[in-house]
Amino acid sequence: MATTAQDVRLIALSLPDSSEKLAWGMPTFRVGGKIFVALADDDTSIGVKCPKEDRAALIAAEPEKFFVRPGHDDNYAWIRIRLKALADASELRSILTDSWLQAAPNRLIAAHPELTGTSG
Repeated sequence: MATTAQDVRLIALSLPDSSEKLAWGMPTFRVGGKIFVALADDDTSIGVKCPKEDRAALIAAEPEKFFVRPGHDDNYAWIRIRLKALADASELRSILTDSWLQAAPNRLIAAHPELTGTSG
């Protein structure tokens, strides 16, 4: 079953200290004041934090899933993902958690080791 904008909202807001705020006419989700996911205005894709050096490999491996908007994303550590290309909500949760970890303050990450895979 395809993931939806509602899945993005539910998962993003389930992450610690996350909030939703409208920016550029689109829903964005933030932690510590930093955006970690933004829904596209047509609800078919999201933008998430991604180290610039990782983007090309992701896009080359799965071009139907990952993309950037040339001229818009060039200078930012972001990648865009087509929601219909995601396997399921579990994959979406993994992607959103990874983006949250890149944006969250260290103290918040330390308080939630279950999100880093270092608990236990």
